[in-house]
Parts: sequence; structure tokens; C-alpha cells
Amino acid sequence: MILIKSIKIIDGTGQSAFKGDILIKGDKISAIGNFPNKQAEVVIDGLGLIATPGFIDANADSDHYLGLFTNPLQKDFLLQGVTTIIGGQCGSSLAPLMYGSLKSIRKWADTDLINVDWTTVADLKKLLNRIKLGVNFGTLVGHSTVRRDISGEEIRDLTESEFEIFENSLSNALKNQALGLSTGLGYSHSRYIPYNEIKRLLFIVAKYGRVYATHLKNEKEGIAESVAETINMAKDTGVPVIISHFRPLLGFEAQFQEALEIIEKNLDKANVYFDTNSSDISILPVYSFLPAWAQQNGFERMLEIISDKDYRRKILEELRNSDIRFDALIIAKAKNNPYIVGKTIKEFAENRGLDAYEGILALMEITKMNSQVFYKNLNTEILNEIIAHPRAIIGSNSASLPDSQLILKPERAQKTFVRFFEIMKDKKISLEESIKNITAKPAKFFGLQKRGLLREGWFADMAILKDTEVINVMVNGQLTVQDKAVTGHRGGQAI
Repeated sequence: MILIKSIKIIDGTGQSAFKGDILIKGDKISAIGNFPNKQAEVVIDGLGLIATPGFIDANADSDHYLGLFTNPLQKDFLLQGVTTIIGGQCGSSLAPLMYGSLKSIRKWADTDLINVDWTTVADLKKLLNRIKLGVNFGTLVGHSTVRRDISGEEIRDLTESEFEIFENSLSNALKNQALGLSTGLGYSHSRYIPYNEIKRLLFIVAKYGRVYATHLKNEKEGIAESVAETINMAKDTGVPVIISHFRPLLGFEAQFQEALEIIEKNLDKANVYFDTNSSDISILPVYSFLPAWAQQNGFERMLEIISDKDYRRKILEELRNSDIRFDALIIAKAKNNPYIVGKTIKEFAENRGLDAYEGILALMEITKMNSQVFYKNLNTEILNEIIAHPRAIIGSNSASLPDSQLILKPERAQKTFVRFFEIMKDKKISLEESIKNITAKPAKFFGLQKRGLLREGWFADMAILKDTEVINVMVNGQLTVQDKAVTGHRGGQAI
């Protein structure tokens, strides 16, 4: 039993803070009130501190990078006050699987490093609960994960019998409390998925009262059209929608503002949100710099294409005519080539006697497409403005990984929620409202039961702050951060 005494309580509702005591038994909040004579095994003096619900990261990548297995404590999230992360984003999830293949996450992780011994969402949850995570983890069903198990690397329409297999797989996952469906329409395997395929699947999502998260098909000149299509999907199916990492790319700010206006004009007709953060860096798979026509049928086929003399000449011509700023590309991950991590593409190319255009193709070849780059290509001013938007939900779009020279960590992996508080303070938005935006708001959207508020009988996911600095964190009643340091306790659940 834990007793927190004389603490300022911000309960997540947006209402004014109040002073009181909080009693925690097991994984739940037992009582909130004033208990001057109550005894407990652990007593925390809350004088000068603030208790809030644990923060919820609406778009995390720890599953994509296999960090749930390699770094189950998830320290980077805990130290920010995050107690729940939502995965299965951008069309790729760890479950359901039909053949034990994790091909859909190859763009993020080396899938050879893990032995897949699960198939269903229920199996995955049991495994994660045996591992014991530091944070709670909820997952969407990745559209590409299921579809590629059914149709392989071939980009084509599904047959009716294949579609029925997909529908059954999705239904079973939703019965096992998957949070909804996600698509990665900007990626090669999903760019040409028919509207009606997604629409048909979303009627199943609607039946179970779940949500839809989508990585837009086009985030550049076609972003307004992509947002309009997403809103139509919400109207047609009635499913709540969240646009993943909604971001203003440099050079396409006007199109982004048009897309934002489309969202705002349709709020009475469609339940649409977007996740965002203040980072001005995109993390991109290296193959995404190929022309769209060359991004087809998996890594193996792409490597064949860039090895073909005529195709390569055509690709180089298109790269040279593009607006890509190669001096702004930093190699963040390079399978089997850790010595080049941290170099710019320009530096990597010059070391090989190549220009930057040939250099990026060489990176694709030596890593067999399994590499990523950081690209500083986002408008910071607009990002900071939309963070306080009524339809914004905060997502780091990052993973908590072990400290390693094999991969660069973006700043947002450790500072998303720190920067959020700084921006909200600059905007003179109350701490009560800021806390609501990262607790009750995402919990309600994703349908997380008994999380997101400090209430009696609800799970004891809690951050204890001094001003906005995280001092202590509890996950399901376990003290996981104490005096700004992780304790090593792993109290998370697969939810």
C-alpha cells in the first residue's frame, strides 16, 4: 500500500487542481481524500508536488524497433512520465501473424534478431505480460502486416476468399482488445490499396467500437486530397480517425494549412484527430528516396531495380532533379554497417568517391535497404502552433531503445513531453488543460478502460511532478521512477 500525502492533484479532467491524499492498493487507486491517520508501507510526502494521471503516448514505435523485447523497461518513456504507449501504427503491428513473418517492420528493425512464437493478439499480450514491460502497451492491427501475410509481396487486389481471411483475422484481433486498425498508405505496399478495401474493413472496426489510425498517402502536394479522403472514410463508416504524425513538410506549408482547414470544416461530420509533436526531424527508410515507380514488391525487388543499368540511370536523373537536401540527411541506422551511423549522406558518399545521389543508392545496396536517415524537413513554427489544437493528440513517433552505437536516437524519444509542456506554457495554457491533453483525451479516443484520470477504482498510473519536471512515476501501482531515476520495477501491462 502506498500513501501520497498533502499533494496537489490534477486529475486529468481539465478542472482546477485541489489538495488531498491518494491511497494506492495493488494496481488501483483505492481512495482520494484526506487521511491524516492512515498508515501505509510506503508514504510519499507530496508537499510542493503535483500528482497527475500517467501520460499516454498516442504514437510510439517500440514495437516496430522490437524495443519491447530488447528494452522492456522502456526507460525513455518512464522518465518523461509516460505510462502507456500505443503501437501497431502505420500499417505495421506485431500481431496478428499467420506465418510468423515480421516483414512489415523490416524498414525499422532487424527481424532476424527475434524468434517469433506468437500468432494472435492474445498470444502477443501473454508473451509481453510474461516479459513484463515498464509501461502499458496497446496495439492497433497493422493493415500491411495482415495483407502481406495473405498476398505476399505482390501489390494487387485481394480475392474475395482472401478478403474473408483478412476480415476474420481482424475480427479476432478486435475481440482480443486490439484498439483498432492502422494503415501506412504512404509506404510502397499500401500506396495503391483501394478505398473500398479499407472502407470494408472499417465497418468491422466500427462494429467493435474501435478506431482507425492512418499514415497519409501523400504528405506533400497531395496532403489536402489525402486528408479529404480520410475524412470521407470517417463519414462513410462512422469510425473515429486519427491521422498519424500530421506534419508540415518544408515547401508544402500552404498545402498543409489547406489540409488542416479541411479537418476543421468537417468536425461536425467526422470524428477526426491527428497526432503530432514538436520535432522538426523525420525518420525515413532509405528506400523512400526512390521514385514511387521503383518502390515495389519488397526490398529484394527494389535492389534488383537499382542494380539494373537503365533503371539506375533513370533513378539518378530523378534524384538530381529532386528537391532533396542531401546535406540534411543523417544516417540513423545501417544494418551491419554501424561505422557509418551519424554521418551525413554527403560525407558517406564523399568517403566512397561518389556524389550524394550515387551515395544514397550505395547505402541502399550495402544495407540491403535496411537503413534509415534523419531528415530535418519540417516547419517548426507550424508544429509548435498545432500542438495546442483541439484535435491534436501527442505522439512521440519514437521508440525507447537501449543506448547503442548501432542506431541514433532522435531527441523526441526523450523530450517529446518535456517540449510539450514548454510550448503549452509559452502559450499560457493552464497546466490542468495541458495534462488533460496527454491523459484523458488520448485515453478516451483509444477507449482505454480506467486509465487517463485519477479516480478511485481506476488503475494507479501516475506521474508526480515538481512544476512540470517528472520526479516519480507509478505504473499500475508500482513505483517505476523515484527521485528522477528508474527503479527497475516493470509494472506495465499489455492492454
